[in-house]
Amino acid sequence: MSEETPGFEEKPDVPADGTPEETEAAASADKAEGAAPAGDATDVALLAQLDQTRKALEERTADLQRLQAEYQNYRRRVERDRVTVKEIAVASLVTDLLPVLDDVGRARDHGELVGGFKSVAESLETVVAKMGLQQFGKEGEPFDPTIHEALMHSYAPDVTETTCVAILQPGYRIGERTIRPARVAVAEPQPGAAAAKDDAKSSTDEESGAPEEG
Repeated sequence: MSEETPGFEEKPDVPADGTPEETEAAASADKAEGAAPAGDATDVALLAQLDQTRKALEERTADLQRLQAEYQNYRRRVERDRVTVKEIAVASLVTDLLPVLDDVGRARDHGELVGGFKSVAESLETVVAKMGLQQFGKEGEPFDPTIHEALMHSYAPDVTETTCVAILQPGYRIGERTIRPARVAVAEPQPGAAAAKDDAKSSTDEESGAPEEG
């Protein structure tokens, strides 16, 4: 039975080529290297999951924005179609009433719109106005082939462009839709009137600028 030497502690084996401190440092490094891969793998998995979640959120947001835009376009299209259908229906109705309105206008011009006929005529005009019917066409306004129909043509020295000089039948529109163009008589500038006017103006200018005789 061997005797233990007092005051002697057993120490782990130390490599021949290293000190105890170096051995402990190497052991700690081995432990750190063994634990690092597990932590890195967890971080990578979390980042990948976060990236997938972010992409899914972006896709859902884009889908929602696209659906919202489609819905807004659908609402605008439905509203536009509704207005168009209403205008067509009203136009179809009031077109049959235009001859009656023409008779009312002629009777008013001749002072024949009196008594009960006047009340009925005014009621009719009020109803069609509520339906959106508007009358247009005035003497003196420039001729516009998109809203005017020229039935008579003449020349006049006092106009500088093709002008409506008489309204034979008023035009009617509903909103932007023309139901009937205004039927008018037009006058154009007298041929050569512009040149003569320019010559007269030039002569006047020359005379006003001439020196006075002493």
